[in-house]
Amino acid sequence: MSLQDRIFQHFTDSIQTKQAALEILGPFIETASQVMVEALINDHKILSCGNGGSAGDAQHFSSEMLNRFERERPALPAIALSTDTSTLTSIANDYHFDEVFAKQIRALGQPGDVLLVYSTSGNSSNVIKAINVAHEKNMPVIALTGKNGGIVANVLNETDIEIRVPADSTARIQETHLLVSHCFCDLIDHQLFGG
Repeated sequence: MSLQDRIFQHFTDSIQTKQAALEILGPFIETASQVMVEALINDHKILSCGNGGSAGDAQHFSSEMLNRFERERPALPAIALSTDTSTLTSIANDYHFDEVFAKQIRALGQPGDVLLVYSTSGNSSNVIKAINVAHEKNMPVIALTGKNGGIVANVLNETDIEIRVPADSTARIQETHLLVSHCFCDLIDHQLFGG
């Protein structure tokens, strides 16, 4: 396979994954956006987290909320829990890496805030602990997953929302998570600020 063939295959696989996701995930994306809008209208915030590329997704979403997406509008309250290296490393060093998000949610999370988690495998133990603490704090959880949903799918409650990308490739899942995040941004802006 030539390098050009490999490029073509990546694009084709990405398009096919997104098409498959579109066919099943639209209603879940809409509902998740409504949960976030409800929180924002009621003076709550969105906390987001993930590891590796998923940390990047969490940070990307937070930056679009705090700054802007595609239109001028007021800043919206969102915090990515993966951005403060001093906090992350102190918690990991003094306690355990599994606690890096949970401990922050215990301090920053309030009932009515939303926890938005990204996990391609659904098996990240620090994300699972974050979800458990969010439940203790009466915070709804929106989980972007892939593959079979992993442990995350089993710890979500009936009011949480899982948006599971129908793919096994981490790259394809992450590409689709980014698109879902952009849908969130657009839908939130539209519901809060109109056309």
